[in-house]
Amino acid sequence: MIIKASAALRNDYATISALAKETKEPIYITKNGEGDLVLMSIDAFEKREQMLQLRARVLQAEQERMDGELTISVSEARKRLRERASEV
Repeated sequence: MIIKASAALRNDYATISALAKETKEPIYITKNGEGDLVLMSIDAFEKREQMLQLRARVLQAEQERMDGELTISVSEARKRLRERASEV
C-alpha cells in the first residue's frame, strides 16, 4: 500500500503521477493524517473497471443458473464460440 500526504501531491505531482503509472497500484492520499483520496493511473482504473464489470456479469450468470435458467454444456458453448468466430 502506497500512502502519501496531500502536500506531496501538491508539491511533487510529477513524481506521484509517475509512481502511479509505474506501480499500477492505487496511492492513498492523506490530509492532516487522515485518509482523504485514492489516486490511480487511468490504465489501472480502466483495468479495475473491466474486472468489476466482468465480476458483475459472472455473478449475474450464476444467479440466473441458480434461478433455474437453461444452461448449455461446455462442448456446446465451445461449438457456438467457434461458429461466432468463423463469422467474423
